[in-house]
Amino acid sequence: MHSSFGLPPRPLRIVMPGGSGQVGRVLARYFQERGHHVTVLTRLPYAETWQTVRWDGENIGPWTEYLEGTDVCINLTGRSVNCRYHAANRAAIYNSRIRSTRLLGEVIAALAEPPRIWLNASTATIYRHALDRPMDEATGELGGGEMISPRRRAPDTWNFSIRVATDWEAAFFAAPTPRTRKVALRSAITFSPVAGNAFAVFLNLVRFSVGGKQGNGRQYVSWIHELDFARAVEFLIARDDLAGPVNVAAPSPLPNREFMAILREAWGIPNGFPAPAPLIELAALFLRTESELVLKSRRVVPVRLLEAGFQFKFPTWPEAAEDLVHRWRHRFD
Repeated sequence: MHSSFGLPPRPLRIVMPGGSGQVGRVLARYFQERGHHVTVLTRLPYAETWQTVRWDGENIGPWTEYLEGTDVCINLTGRSVNCRYHAANRAAIYNSRIRSTRLLGEVIAALAEPPRIWLNASTATIYRHALDRPMDEATGELGGGEMISPRRRAPDTWNFSIRVATDWEAAFFAAPTPRTRKVALRSAITFSPVAGNAFAVFLNLVRFSVGGKQGNGRQYVSWIHELDFARAVEFLIARDDLAGPVNVAAPSPLPNREFMAILREAWGIPNGFPAPAPLIELAALFLRTESELVLKSRRVVPVRLLEAGFQFKFPTWPEAAEDLVHRWRHRFD
């Protein structure tokens, strides 16, 4: 077992509610490879090299035994936002996050030996649509009802995402867990070279020659390489002086136009047809998802991580894109 961040020289016990998705698998694999013991709480246990335990995210059950005496709880529970935001999906997105967080707060508060740190998923989407300046933890402006052009307010779907994020964090920090340090992970899009995730979506646009700018191309893209996401979580576990909201994003967000040009260069395709905003809205409707992923400007910077001394392996998009494309091409080797 090794760590460059000063973790205890013994295996940690890490429990990850809702850790069966892309980000959960990234973290489970990372920590297990470093000798730690990982338990994923999931609605549908699956075959993996780490332990999986059934839970429903709503009721107390035998799964609570795995939190007793554990070192770290990393809650990633939440219904996927890759869907249309009609009433039923909105309720599922909202309730899956708020109820599971409240449940964990109730359970952790009652444990004889609670985790020493609880990291709870949040999102960089909590900040307003930002073209003018970067958003850090201290001075960043939370979104909701802002103007995104001289004549247009933010769409209702964007406001819904912000309400979910703010209520999620409120439920997390309201939990009475004085013996447990709490960190809200305001994460940017985490890129991994696997099919079906956000990186695959952007890369497929490039591969099929439609990887030009989306919308006007001025909106900022905040992102983080999967390795830096896992390393940042490891860093936060080790640093007892860090609590509260933390932006987990690479320090160099960039406009969509530049983001796509760099990804095209990494893949080896010089040009790509652009996608105007109306076409993106139509495509999102056809694909039964929302356009917020590519049209909202997220200009998030990880000031707290940087000030604490965290060093990114992939601080800029060109080197991250090159690595991700290389690993995508060789993912079946």
